[in-house]
Amino acid sequence: MSEALCFLSIADAARQIAARSLSPVELAEAHLARIAALDPQLDSYLTVTAEQARTQARRAEAELAAGRSRGPLHGIPFGLKDMFETAGIRTTAQSRVLRDHVPVADATAVRQLYTAGAVLLGKHTTHEFAHGGPSFDLPWPPARNPWNPAHYTGGSSSGSAAAVAAGLAMGALGTDTGGSVRSPCFLCATVGIKPTFGLISRAGVVPFSASCDHVGPITRTVEDGALLLQALVGADAADAGSTPAPHVDYRGALTGDIRGARIGAIRHFWEDDAPANPEQRAALDQAIAVLRQLGATVEDVRLRTLHEYYAVRILLTESELFARHQHNLRTRPHDYGHHFLGRILGAALFTGADYIAAQRQRRAMIAEMAPLYARYDVFLLAGAGPAPPLSAHRSIGSIEKWLTPSMGTLFSVVGGPAIALPCGFSARGLPIGFQLGGRPFDDATVLRVAHAYEQAAGWHRRHPVLDPGAARIAIDLDAEAPPKPAPLDGATRDQVRMLAVRAGLMLDDELFDLMCQTAPYALAFCERVRRDQAWSAEQAAVFRLSVDGEAG
Repeated sequence: MSEALCFLSIADAARQIAARSLSPVELAEAHLARIAALDPQLDSYLTVTAEQARTQARRAEAELAAGRSRGPLHGIPFGLKDMFETAGIRTTAQSRVLRDHVPVADATAVRQLYTAGAVLLGKHTTHEFAHGGPSFDLPWPPARNPWNPAHYTGGSSSGSAAAVAAGLAMGALGTDTGGSVRSPCFLCATVGIKPTFGLISRAGVVPFSASCDHVGPITRTVEDGALLLQALVGADAADAGSTPAPHVDYRGALTGDIRGARIGAIRHFWEDDAPANPEQRAALDQAIAVLRQLGATVEDVRLRTLHEYYAVRILLTESELFARHQHNLRTRPHDYGHHFLGRILGAALFTGADYIAAQRQRRAMIAEMAPLYARYDVFLLAGAGPAPPLSAHRSIGSIEKWLTPSMGTLFSVVGGPAIALPCGFSARGLPIGFQLGGRPFDDATVLRVAHAYEQAAGWHRRHPVLDPGAARIAIDLDAEAPPKPAPLDGATRDQVRMLAVRAGLMLDDELFDLMCQTAPYALAFCERVRRDQAWSAEQAAVFRLSVDGEAG
């Protein structure tokens, strides 16, 4: 097992492959050996595609020997979050509902990486349907953090970030609806890119929310993320949200020079709205200091509260997710895990008026960003860290997810690019991450600032140390009992029952009680979305017909 090969950056490996000093077959075998030795401690893979990887690596080696290079990803091993459909390879979304699902075609993004010559190592652990977790009541265990396998990875691209951090893949593709590429990168010390909405095709990806779903790369460096992004960008008629964009040399944008860059720090998000812990705050202050030393101007900027953006995001994404799963929730609810149900059942309480109000608010929020985009090149936001222990998952639970606004929310709502990257480590050696965001379709500027910070700070040079002979760490699932919510009053309980019946949900006592537990939080989100819009206020999602009669 060659650890040195597995911790090469994609850029360095590509240079060595081009110089014929590194073989794609050697690189693939090193990763497969490391997966076999270490992944039993991490559960970052649901499926390892060893024979396909060997076949693709041999093909890459033969093509390169014949002088037919496909570019910097030729022969590079990568992984896929198990939300990406793969022809002939099971795609489960980590759910019993898709336990036996074997697609007949590849997702567009997968096809693009194959065209670039990349080598598939396997499919990564996720949260169920990219939502709710970590879950211990599914057929597959949740991924573990390679910096300490007793701790959480973040989600929902959990296995992808864990595998990349641990040297079990050189890069991976994740999905991000409200932070699901970025959140595990904060906790695993990897780089996660949520590109501008519509920049990368989502065709063939198990959907969550058409309003907010993104595909994004996870890597160990910003340069590697830029290389993957370059291969993935492109309009796709199979994705209604796909947008043609001008060609950009993302790797070429990484000049290292950010003198004069204007950065708006959204400090109230992490100091007032969702207060960060002291270690996070110290890491953020140090990151700001580094950016200033590099010549950037950093000043505080104030937006709406994080809770307002989160309410809009929840009403949009949970409503759309519920609609997709409604039939299965009516007919086979117990095939889902507890965490997923603890989020999705509450969405049955949202009305059409709630959804439209959120769409109108989203449009207003996007419009409010225009003068800020003119004033600032990039925005700085908190991330997360250090990761909690997995034994705390019951006390955190699905209810906590309703209460705590995600730091990934803003750029999920307004649609601009955002990148997660490490900014330090806790006293116990667990990663802390932050994020930078920017104007729609100005992904290159966000990458340039992130790369300059990364190179100056140097956190990407640290890697977790794992012992192939170490015993698998046991997780005490009863370490902390979940808090008992206050019982609903009779009128609210009757309202919940009526809305459940209206949605066609025939819930047993256990699932009805779970829905009742989420009800106060779900109903509170409805109250947070403003209803005082002008008559002329439009929705963020508008129906259009193209000249050929297709809907868009």
